[in-house]
Amino acid sequence: MRSKEEIRGIVAGFVKSGLTRREYCAQQGVALTTLDYWRRAHRKQRPSLVEVEVEPAQPLAGFVLVLANGRRIESSWSFVEAELEKLIRVAED
Repeated sequence: MRSKEEIRGIVAGFVKSGLTRREYCAQQGVALTTLDYWRRAHRKQRPSLVEVEVEPAQPLAGFVLVLANGRRIESSWSFVEAELEKLIRVAED
């Protein structure tokens, strides 16, 4: 009887081997049906969720301005609030 670690190693080895199931089983001395059973059992044990780390969003430089008349202004420039208000007034005229 093989340990869980041995079984996991055999299944992982098959995935990395690039061999057919039949070839790999012959090399490892494992019955084809046994390998298939272990692979199915291994798939069921995998977690369906993976923990990830999310980085905070970086503020974008610039702006997108959509005016009431449908005009759209996009810029990568950064403005001081007073300058941006002046730009809005000029653009809406």
